[in-house]
Amino acid sequence: MKTSRVSFAAALAAGSVLLLSGPALAHVGVQPGEAAKGGYATIDFKVPNERDNASTTQLEVNFPVDQPLTSVMPQDVPGWTVTVEKSKLDKPLTVHGKQINEAVTKVTWSGGKIEPGKFQQFPLSVGKLPENADQMVFKSIQTYDNGEVVRWIEEAKEGAAEPQNPAPVLKLTAAKGADHHDAGDKNADKGTGKNAKDEHGHDQADAKHGSDTTARALGIAGIVIGLGGVAFGVASRRRSA
Repeated sequence: MKTSRVSFAAALAAGSVLLLSGPALAHVGVQPGEAAKGGYATIDFKVPNERDNASTTQLEVNFPVDQPLTSVMPQDVPGWTVTVEKSKLDKPLTVHGKQINEAVTKVTWSGGKIEPGKFQQFPLSVGKLPENADQMVFKSIQTYDNGEVVRWIEEAKEGAAEPQNPAPVLKLTAAKGADHHDAGDKNADKGTGKNAKDEHGHDQADAKHGSDTTARALGIAGIVIGLGGVAFGVASRRRSA
């Protein structure tokens, strides 16, 4: 009886976890969840259909106006029409020596259908990503064919539970190239870089070569002495005879 109660309690707890985590796992999100600062990246907006009796027919993704991107290029998605909207920048940007006066503020996919129990990914090539920020928030709006609209626009707050309708977030991380360069400099300072290893290996080879030469010389000398001893013995026997 006690075992049955424990099993029932465990099953109830597991069911509660799945019930509570289910909706949170089904929201509109961006993949991969992170990209390097100051670079370019290909990201996908993943849109699951959360309804059993309706299909998703439109996705609207809004770009943060305080983090303008000069390049936003969508990839064709069969059955869907994509619209890219741009707005004038209050402060022009200079990229690769050229002045940019406008940036993408909204991308909308429409005309297709995400049926119940399915999802769709909408790819974008974006850049140049901000260098002085740790994340980008893309507030999105999902529309169903029954007229329902779900606004994925709530921003998560540190130390608080995840909001019911969280906005997709792209984390921005330090560029890996810079980290690798720094590591290379540190290794060079410590004398543990590739060049140091090569030099060390070369010294070991020279030492080994010297040891082999000495061993060979001693071996030859031993053979000569041995042959001299044999000759001396033969001569002694002849004299005795």
